[in-house]
Amino acid sequence: MEAETRKRKRFGNHTMASHVNNLDDGCLMHIFSFLSPIPDRYNTALVCNRWHFLACHPRLWLRVDRSVKNLSEPGVFPSIETAVSAARPGDTILIASGGSHNASNIQIEKPLCLIGAGELPDDTTLICTRGSDSALEFLSNCKLANLTVRTELGCCLLHRSGKLTIDSCILQCEANPLDHLSHAIVSTASSSECNVSPSALRRCRDAVSVSRTRIEGGAKAVLTCGALSLQQVRVIYTRTSVFFWFDVEHTQQ
Repeated sequence: MEAETRKRKRFGNHTMASHVNNLDDGCLMHIFSFLSPIPDRYNTALVCNRWHFLACHPRLWLRVDRSVKNLSEPGVFPSIETAVSAARPGDTILIASGGSHNASNIQIEKPLCLIGAGELPDDTTLICTRGSDSALEFLSNCKLANLTVRTELGCCLLHRSGKLTIDSCILQCEANPLDHLSHAIVSTASSSECNVSPSALRRCRDAVSVSRTRIEGGAKAVLTCGALSLQQVRVIYTRTSVFFWFDVEHTQQ
């Protein structure tokens, strides 16, 4: 009995891992579905080949990866636009790190979550081509995380309606003679039913929440037609750029 106890103490972690691996694929995938996409589910995919297959299964999230040669693989798309078009409401789209992805006038009319797959926001960059109104246009409840969005003219993110959450991102408006036309965030949603207090903004049907995000360049960081409430905002002016750090109170959605 004592020998068995010592054996369990010695190989406890291995025994626990073995028990988890004894679960069938459907049960294990169901467990993974409760993990937050970044970093928990992403780290889970690094454990072994089986966990990678289950943690990256299209039932849990879609992937945008231009380096994948076999585009017939379910849940993998060559561009953000095709992934958004194929996604179902509530899906999470993981955008591969390295290089850049084209994002010009992509309209999102369903609840989606777009997440960069890199360790840092600048590992995954979305480029908005010159002449486009915006990189991404939101008309539903959406979340953007761990991404860099870069534009020369127009705006990085255009918010029309719904609740938009921007977390741990970098929004860049490139310096140019017409930088007064460039904005990191533009919101055209009417928020006349809400006052500017944070508690009231949480109840708004249309709202933008920005946290742990850096905004670079542009004459104005945010252009809005409705009420705007910012907390703990730091601004740094340089010769060619304006830097904003947003640290907004976390709220339950």
